[in-house]
Amino acid sequence: MTDDAFDLFDIMATTRSMRRLKPDPIPDELVRRILEAGTYAPSGGNMQRWRFLVVRDPAIKQRVGAYYKRAWDEVVSPRYRAGEPAPGTNPERFARMLDAAQYLADHLYEAPVWIVPCMEGASPTRTAGSSIYPAVQNMLLAARALGLGATLTTLYLNFEKEVEAALGLPADVRSYALLPIGYPMGRFGPVRRVPLAEVVYEDQWGHPMKAS
Repeated sequence: MTDDAFDLFDIMATTRSMRRLKPDPIPDELVRRILEAGTYAPSGGNMQRWRFLVVRDPAIKQRVGAYYKRAWDEVVSPRYRAGEPAPGTNPERFARMLDAAQYLADHLYEAPVWIVPCMEGASPTRTAGSSIYPAVQNMLLAARALGLGATLTTLYLNFEKEVEAALGLPADVRSYALLPIGYPMGRFGPVRRVPLAEVVYEDQWGHPMKAS
């Protein structure tokens, strides 16, 4: 395995959600490189219907951030806090994650750059995300490689119409996520996941993967 491959796997293994971001500005060149990484992703039929809205305007971020915080406070936070810890973690780590998510809800508008991935000309369907979320993952990995923190969030979709109006999206365009990007306050990775044996089957559902 080459050094480049090791670098890629290390980047993937340490690209965790970074929700505490500094308000320091990000150079345009770094934002451009992240966006270019998004366009390297596959899309159905290579139609490339993705569109990426870069948001820096403080007034827009304040307006959208208010809807985001409302979605977190009223809908998402109560559900998470009443449930069990996420798989592969423990109550203490899960509580820290929720604290970070609360911080993001309180300070989303302070993230210097948002990227909102959108698609033109199609109503959301079960397969529509296959032509946009690979681009999102590419951008998250690119941000990590450049030393920038980011996270994928869709909480704002609880107020989809209000937020998309604030973003000025046309009627035939839908947004699929919001990526706040900035220099992280904390350290990267590692990501914490359950063992492969708990999530992988072989040939038929329920058949465990053979040990190598």
